[in-house]
Amino acid sequence: MSSMDLISLNRHLLGNAGKNNFAGYDPFDGLNSGLFRLFPRLKQGLFGLAWIQLNKRSVLNLRPLLAVPKGRNPKGIALFILGMLEDYHRTQDEGYLVQARELADWLQSQQSDVSVWQHACWGYHFDWNARAFFVPKGKPNVITTIYVAQALFALFQATQEKRYRDLAFDAAHFIVKTLYTEHEGRKFFAYIPGETAFVHNASLWGAAWVARVAAETGNHEYAQMALTVARQSVALQEVNGSWVYGARHHHQFIDGFHTGYNLEALHSLQQALGTDEFDEAIQLGLAYYKAELFDEDGTARYYQNNRYPLDMHSVAQAMITLLRVGGAKEDLALARRVLDCSIRQMYQPAKGRFSYQKHKFFSNKINYMRWTQAWVYYSFAYFNRVTQDADANH
Repeated sequence: MSSMDLISLNRHLLGNAGKNNFAGYDPFDGLNSGLFRLFPRLKQGLFGLAWIQLNKRSVLNLRPLLAVPKGRNPKGIALFILGMLEDYHRTQDEGYLVQARELADWLQSQQSDVSVWQHACWGYHFDWNARAFFVPKGKPNVITTIYVAQALFALFQATQEKRYRDLAFDAAHFIVKTLYTEHEGRKFFAYIPGETAFVHNASLWGAAWVARVAAETGNHEYAQMALTVARQSVALQEVNGSWVYGARHHHQFIDGFHTGYNLEALHSLQQALGTDEFDEAIQLGLAYYKAELFDEDGTARYYQNNRYPLDMHSVAQAMITLLRVGGAKEDLALARRVLDCSIRQMYQPAKGRFSYQKHKFFSNKINYMRWTQAWVYYSFAYFNRVTQDADANH
């Protein structure tokens, strides 16, 4: 696809999201069903877990029938802001900044209860039931908090409005004071407060943001904590460069977008602290990522041992990891193949959006705002800006 066609595609995708006020459905929002107002206790335990999986796995969108409303997701909104800022830097069109400010102001209003958590943090707009834990609506998690903080700080860099920086930096205090955990011999940042499940991407992203704030504020204690946490995950990297998702028995899988998260987080941490300590781990992990999580035709594999389901989340993180962490000509060439392949496989031109997943024998074309469209918009906007800059320098 030509650069102009890709820009037009992404502009159309953003326009469609804007028409819906950036609200939509989510793979995991089943517990927002109005039915649970009558039976709230069913949200937790096996029934709640099965209900979420039913909505997530069904190729038919059951949510309108089950009274699940469309909603804005703070992480999705953060991704849209990051994409708008990429488009702003590419075009200098102030309209992107106007939209980004409006969304950022909404994020400020959606913080998790400051009287409980003391510092800026964010969670999802739905109750969330996983095998390891139940998370009520609004309870903060590290990944949502990280992406919101990154978006707010990027907006500060574009506008110099200090309120966005202050909020973004305050998130690091939440991560350090509430999420730092020592459990079963490991030192890490937890995914959510009060839980001890160790997950690499969550811990590494927490370390990356704490490192960034440490570097910006001269906080030596935070810098050392970030390094300690990062070293934990690097020590558990396999000799072939891979990471399993986490420490629990059902976390022993390797997938594309979480591998990409790990690499991007380590790269971000190194850049912030001006260290090359993790170069070998990053190079080894990137080599594994490129060799095992992409097919020759450009398909971004979900798992290292199974290409299915095809998922735009894998594609989006590939754009960012290959260009930001890699950056070599071969990485750009692979990113282009991944992008073109994803458009052939997953784009719905009549609707101007991307499918959620494509399996070997069927597709799930439900329109998910956070999981799919927000990630695509941000990553394609990033690709457009980086490739424009690369073309201008040659």
